[in-house]
Amino acid sequence: MSCNFDSREILPGTITRAYLDYFNRKVWLFLALLFATLGVALYAVTQGNYDIPVSAVFQALTGSAAPEVGVVVTRIRMPRVVAAIICGWGLSLSGLCLQSLLKNPLSSPSTLGISQGAAFGAAAAIVLTGARVFMITAFAFGGAMSATVIILILSGLKRLSTEAVILSGVALSSLFVSATILIQYLSTDTQLAMVVFWTFGDVARSGWGQIGILTGMVLPATLYLMFIRWDLNALASGEETAKGLGVRVERLRITGMVTVSLVAALATAFHGVIAFVGLIAPHMARRLVGDDHSLLIPFSGVIGGLLLLSADTLGRLIIGSGALPVGVITSFLGAPMFLYLLIRGYK
Repeated sequence: MSCNFDSREILPGTITRAYLDYFNRKVWLFLALLFATLGVALYAVTQGNYDIPVSAVFQALTGSAAPEVGVVVTRIRMPRVVAAIICGWGLSLSGLCLQSLLKNPLSSPSTLGISQGAAFGAAAAIVLTGARVFMITAFAFGGAMSATVIILILSGLKRLSTEAVILSGVALSSLFVSATILIQYLSTDTQLAMVVFWTFGDVARSGWGQIGILTGMVLPATLYLMFIRWDLNALASGEETAKGLGVRVERLRITGMVTVSLVAALATAFHGVIAFVGLIAPHMARRLVGDDHSLLIPFSGVIGGLLLLSADTLGRLIIGSGALPVGVITSFLGAPMFLYLLIRGYK
């Protein structure tokens, strides 16, 4: 973590006080980001084809608004806003954990093949099972987890390095994309349209039930990452250093990857492929707080939620009907960041 201390004689407790002052400043910054997220959420609920005043939003939440206003707020816009925040939070934590465990800045659910595995599973469900929502979700979840299992098996059997794990993910991504294209080629026009629409990514698909399930996975994953935050800090100094400090690196890598893969799999199964959020948000958080995971974990989560919510709100306002999928917006934002990381990495 990058802390700038004054050049003075180091007295007992000086570093501790400097760290606490630094930590307190970052807490205020986190609260500012949290309030910014709430502000964007309130703005997103009020804006659309049917503009709603802020006062009417609070009336709808208390059940005292007009019936049509209550339906728009509680059944259409609020689920979309909450889904964007939770999904962005989960994808961001997934990307952060994968980057920390594999020590590669390009790691994310989309670069390791997890998202592509979900897309293949959804495409297979649409063609084979008649496009039933439950089957699409189940197949997408299974496809995402199958990519994780294959990567873990390869890394366990062959003792692959972190770089080899990334290359395995890239190979799996290519395999799943090719299989999805084959399914699209063999599908009917209606099935093809459904597959293409699903792969765009959209936070408006899930209701309160799906949001509750995803929250039930994201919250324990966040607590787990906070529990192992010092192990992740030790791992950032190198595997040998971490092992010398008592960290069981192999077990930490397996449990961490399985945990965040479950989060990414659920998020992708419910909302489609939303690329680059898990790549961008952790790097934005590192620019703000450094590499201390006690700060990096909550900052990555809130930035991911704010980023996805802002992208969805922007796409909804551009089109007006909400027809522009959020995955398109995040791809436009993420592609330049991906290229920037590649260029900086090679330098």
